[in-house]
Amino acid sequence: MSFSKTLRSAAVAGAMLGATILSGCSFSPVYSGALASQPSFQLAYAKPNSRLEQVIYQELSLRLGASTSATAPLASVSVSAGEADLVLSQTANPNKPKEVTVAATLTITPRDGSTAPVQTYTRRATSNYTRTGQVIADNAASIDAFERAAKSAAESLRLAVLAGASRS
Repeated sequence: MSFSKTLRSAAVAGAMLGATILSGCSFSPVYSGALASQPSFQLAYAKPNSRLEQVIYQELSLRLGASTSATAPLASVSVSAGEADLVLSQTANPNKPKEVTVAATLTITPRDGSTAPVQTYTRRATSNYTRTGQVIADNAASIDAFERAAKSAAESLRLAVLAGASRS
Protein backbone atom coordinates (compact mmCIF):
# COMPACT_ATOMS: atom_id res chain seq x y z
CA MET A 1 0.00 0.00 0.00
CA SER A 2 2.80 2.39 0.92
CA PHE A 3 4.71 1.60 -2.28
CA SER A 4 1.72 2.41 -4.53
CA LYS A 5 1.14 5.69 -2.66
CA THR A 6 4.82 6.62 -3.17
CA LEU A 7 4.59 5.66 -6.84
CA ARG A 8 1.44 7.77 -7.29
CA SER A 9 3.10 10.76 -5.59
CA ALA A 10 6.16 10.41 -7.84
CA ALA A 11 3.95 10.29 -10.96
CA VAL A 12 2.05 13.42 -9.88
CA ALA A 13 5.32 15.22 -9.11
CA GLY A 14 6.75 14.18 -12.50
CA ALA A 15 3.64 15.44 -14.30
CA MET A 16 3.81 18.77 -12.48
CA LEU A 17 7.52 19.11 -13.28
CA GLY A 18 6.86 18.34 -16.95
CA ALA A 19 4.06 20.91 -17.08
CA THR A 20 6.34 23.51 -15.48
CA ILE A 21 9.12 22.84 -17.99
CA LEU A 22 6.78 22.96 -20.99
CA SER A 23 5.17 26.19 -19.81
CA GLY A 24 8.43 27.96 -20.64
CA CYS A 25 8.22 26.83 -24.28
CA SER A 26 6.43 28.77 -26.93
CA PHE A 27 5.04 27.42 -30.15
CA SER A 28 4.01 29.44 -33.16
CA PRO A 29 2.16 27.93 -36.08
CA VAL A 30 3.89 27.94 -39.45
CA TYR A 31 0.89 27.26 -41.69
CA SER A 32 -1.60 29.52 -39.92
CA GLY A 33 -1.70 32.41 -37.51
CA ALA A 34 -0.42 35.96 -37.77
CA LEU A 35 2.92 35.09 -39.37
CA ALA A 36 1.32 33.06 -42.14
CA SER A 37 -1.54 35.46 -42.88
CA GLN A 38 0.52 38.65 -42.66
CA PRO A 39 4.08 38.01 -43.82
CA SER A 40 6.58 40.23 -42.07
CA PHE A 41 9.48 39.66 -44.47
CA GLN A 42 9.40 42.36 -47.08
CA LEU A 43 12.11 41.14 -49.42
CA ALA A 44 13.28 42.46 -52.76
CA TYR A 45 13.82 39.66 -55.25
CA ALA A 46 16.50 39.36 -57.92
CA LYS A 47 15.54 38.77 -61.54
CA PRO A 48 15.02 35.08 -62.38
CA ASN A 49 17.40 33.42 -64.82
CA SER A 50 15.19 30.40 -65.50
CA ARG A 51 11.61 29.21 -65.25
CA LEU A 52 12.37 27.25 -62.07
CA GLU A 53 13.86 30.34 -60.40
CA GLN A 54 10.76 32.28 -61.45
CA VAL A 55 8.51 29.65 -59.82
CA ILE A 56 10.51 29.85 -56.58
CA TYR A 57 10.52 33.67 -56.54
CA GLN A 58 6.76 33.71 -57.09
CA GLU A 59 6.13 31.26 -54.26
CA LEU A 60 8.43 33.12 -51.85
CA SER A 61 7.04 36.56 -52.66
CA LEU A 62 3.51 35.26 -52.21
CA ARG A 63 4.32 33.72 -48.82
CA LEU A 64 6.97 36.07 -47.39
CA GLY A 65 5.99 39.38 -48.96
CA ALA A 66 7.70 41.56 -51.52
CA SER A 67 9.10 45.07 -51.49
CA THR A 68 10.42 47.49 -54.07
CA SER A 69 12.36 49.49 -51.49
CA ALA A 70 16.05 50.05 -52.22
CA THR A 71 16.91 49.11 -48.61
CA ALA A 72 14.84 45.91 -48.48
CA PRO A 73 16.93 42.75 -48.08
CA LEU A 74 17.72 41.23 -51.47
CA ALA A 75 16.69 37.60 -51.92
CA SER A 76 18.47 35.77 -54.71
CA VAL A 77 17.97 32.16 -55.68
CA SER A 78 20.19 29.79 -57.61
CA VAL A 79 18.69 26.55 -58.86
CA SER A 80 20.13 23.34 -60.19
CA ALA A 81 17.93 20.57 -61.53
CA GLY A 82 18.40 17.05 -62.74
CA GLU A 83 16.51 14.01 -63.92
CA ALA A 84 17.15 10.31 -63.39
CA ASP A 85 15.57 6.97 -64.15
CA LEU A 86 13.89 5.41 -61.15
CA VAL A 87 14.31 1.85 -62.38
CA LEU A 88 17.68 0.68 -63.63
CA SER A 89 16.45 -2.42 -65.43
CA GLN A 90 15.19 -2.43 -69.00
CA THR A 91 11.77 -3.96 -69.50
CA ALA A 92 9.40 -4.36 -72.40
CA ASN A 93 7.03 -1.91 -70.70
CA PRO A 94 7.14 1.43 -72.58
CA ASN A 95 6.35 3.35 -69.39
CA LYS A 96 9.54 4.60 -67.74
CA PRO A 97 9.35 6.13 -64.26
CA LYS A 98 11.53 9.21 -63.82
CA GLU A 99 12.53 11.33 -60.86
CA VAL A 100 13.47 15.01 -61.05
CA THR A 101 15.43 16.82 -58.38
CA VAL A 102 15.55 20.57 -57.81
CA ALA A 103 18.16 22.01 -55.47
CA ALA A 104 17.65 25.67 -54.57
CA THR A 105 19.89 28.00 -52.61
CA LEU A 106 18.35 31.19 -51.23
CA THR A 107 20.67 34.01 -50.20
CA ILE A 108 19.24 36.97 -48.30
CA THR A 109 21.57 39.97 -48.32
CA PRO A 110 20.82 43.00 -46.14
CA ARG A 111 21.01 46.30 -48.03
CA ASP A 112 20.16 48.77 -45.28
CA GLY A 113 23.75 49.38 -44.18
CA SER A 114 23.44 47.20 -41.09
CA THR A 115 26.03 44.66 -40.07
CA ALA A 116 23.51 41.83 -40.22
CA PRO A 117 25.03 38.69 -41.70
CA VAL A 118 24.07 37.28 -45.08
CA GLN A 119 21.69 34.36 -44.64
CA THR A 120 21.96 31.33 -46.89
CA TYR A 121 19.55 28.40 -47.05
CA THR A 122 19.78 25.35 -49.32
CA ARG A 123 16.98 22.87 -49.84
CA ARG A 124 16.24 19.98 -52.23
CA ALA A 125 12.99 18.53 -53.46
CA THR A 126 12.10 15.68 -55.77
CA SER A 127 9.12 14.81 -57.90
CA ASN A 128 8.23 11.81 -60.04
CA TYR A 129 6.58 11.30 -63.40
CA THR A 130 6.31 8.58 -66.01
CA ARG A 131 7.45 8.73 -69.65
CA THR A 132 5.01 6.93 -71.92
CA GLY A 133 6.66 7.36 -75.29
CA GLN A 134 4.29 10.13 -76.41
CA VAL A 135 6.51 13.16 -76.96
CA ILE A 136 4.05 15.93 -76.11
CA ALA A 137 2.73 14.14 -73.03
CA ASP A 138 6.27 13.29 -71.87
CA ASN A 139 7.41 16.90 -72.23
CA ALA A 140 4.36 18.22 -70.37
CA ALA A 141 4.85 15.67 -67.58
CA SER A 142 8.53 16.57 -67.28
CA ILE A 143 7.82 20.31 -67.06
CA ASP A 144 5.10 19.69 -64.49
CA ALA A 145 7.38 17.49 -62.37
CA PHE A 146 10.16 20.12 -62.37
CA GLU A 147 7.71 22.85 -61.38
CA ARG A 148 6.23 20.71 -58.58
CA ALA A 149 9.71 20.05 -57.24
CA ALA A 150 10.53 23.79 -57.45
CA LYS A 151 7.38 24.65 -55.50
CA SER A 152 8.27 22.07 -52.86
CA ALA A 153 11.79 23.49 -52.60
CA ALA A 154 10.33 27.01 -52.26
CA GLU A 155 8.07 25.86 -49.43
CA SER A 156 11.02 24.26 -47.68
CA LEU A 157 13.03 27.48 -48.12
CA ARG A 158 10.13 29.49 -46.67
CA LEU A 159 10.05 27.26 -43.61
CA ALA A 160 13.82 27.60 -43.23
CA VAL A 161 13.52 31.41 -43.33
CA LEU A 162 10.75 31.32 -40.71
CA ALA A 163 12.80 29.01 -38.50
CA GLY A 164 15.86 31.25 -38.87
CA ALA A 165 13.82 34.32 -37.96
CA SER A 166 12.35 32.65 -34.89
CA ARG A 167 15.86 31.94 -33.58
CA SER A 168 16.94 35.56 -33.95
